[in-house]
Amino acid sequence: MKRHVILLALSLSVFFSANAQYKPTWESIDSRPVPAWFEDAKFGIFIHWGLFSVPAFAPTARDGVGVYDRYAEWYWQKVTDPKQKTHPLFTKFQDRVYGKDFKYQDFAEDFKCELFNPDEWADIMKQSGAKYVVLTSKHHEGFTLWPSAQSWNWNAVDVGPHRDLAGDLTKAVKDKGMRMGFYYSLYEWFNPLYKSDVNAYVDNHMIPQMKDLVTRYKPDVVWTDGEWDYPSETWKSTEFLAWLYNESPVKKDVVVNDRWGKETRSKHGGIYTTEYDLVHNDNSLDTKFTHPWEECRGIGSSFGYNRVENLEDYSSSKQLIDILVDKVARGGNLLLNIGPTADGLIPVIMQQRLHDIGDWLTVNGEAIYNTRAWDKAPKVSKDTRVFYTKKGNDLYAICTEWPSQPVTVTGAKKLTRVSLLGFKGTVTTKGNAIVPPTVTPATMPCQHAWVFRLEGAL
Repeated sequence: MKRHVILLALSLSVFFSANAQYKPTWESIDSRPVPAWFEDAKFGIFIHWGLFSVPAFAPTARDGVGVYDRYAEWYWQKVTDPKQKTHPLFTKFQDRVYGKDFKYQDFAEDFKCELFNPDEWADIMKQSGAKYVVLTSKHHEGFTLWPSAQSWNWNAVDVGPHRDLAGDLTKAVKDKGMRMGFYYSLYEWFNPLYKSDVNAYVDNHMIPQMKDLVTRYKPDVVWTDGEWDYPSETWKSTEFLAWLYNESPVKKDVVVNDRWGKETRSKHGGIYTTEYDLVHNDNSLDTKFTHPWEECRGIGSSFGYNRVENLEDYSSSKQLIDILVDKVARGGNLLLNIGPTADGLIPVIMQQRLHDIGDWLTVNGEAIYNTRAWDKAPKVSKDTRVFYTKKGNDLYAICTEWPSQPVTVTGAKKLTRVSLLGFKGTVTTKGNAIVPPTVTPATMPCQHAWVFRLEGAL
């Protein structure tokens, strides 16, 4: 009898493997379409939160350092590794504020999150117009925001706040009707197993941890990072993704990114990603994407909260709305980051920026959500002031500056029905040109980026 059970189990295993829709090869994995909800959503909120939120320190542009050197979430590595060019700035701060004998692990005592209210966070993000949220479940420091068995005594339930931060926020976000996802770092700077035997680390730590995260919280997004040390074969990325797409509880709707090995960005995985308009060290501003993609960036110049940042380090509401318009017009999404404080608050300046974006989307959201790039739009450059999106037969012309002259639309049908979103008056046309209406402070529909809807123009 026992032999028959074993044979049956083996037969079933072979059957399901043979009939799996996706094989553990990049050719097969890349054939899976990106779920449509992602391209419809357009705007998401990134959250970097962890022990690095306690020191909350990094250099800024005023120190003359590059984009990647301004990240407060890299505190532990920067203060430890003498090879890092900003190492002296971090160690000077560490020694002055905490002392030479203070260990990074000691920050867990002050990561209390005592003011964290997940429902308030969800309300703020819902009002912003975001359709999805991506939380750092584990950054490169290895500290997890959920009770991971693979990170015993190095997670937010065993130490620090003694709370399942990931679980509490997941419930609040989903209760508000938004989709919830997780950032996950493949590597860990100082994990002894990672440093001594990467294969054992992948098999016994990383893969089980990722599967636990997926089965426990059923995320809509799995956003990996920290892939650059090894090729995807070492990370067993295609094996994990085959499981995710074939067997996991989120196999139909889950979205993944392109950070699965040092060779995979903009080549393999799910959506392609840019970071402060960079792909590694290459600028993406002139790139024409034909694949679903997403730009991630902070409201400031750091992802993790940086107490050193001043007002000049933060993008204005207008700049952020213009960035959203640019990415969506080029067929992408914007994943805009907030960096909460160690006590669990979203900094007020970040709340204000999100609130302004939400107010703008309340008026103009139809030109953003569920739209696609217009293939006849002029090439976007740094001088572009009129961007285009499309939905069905309608075209939207988004002006990031109020037009002082008629806006000529080339490539569309004759303009017959044109309106300015949020404006109750009429808009006239002259041939293929939109004549901007006369507005007053009382009739101006919004403060930034005005949208003309061209009905039936396609």
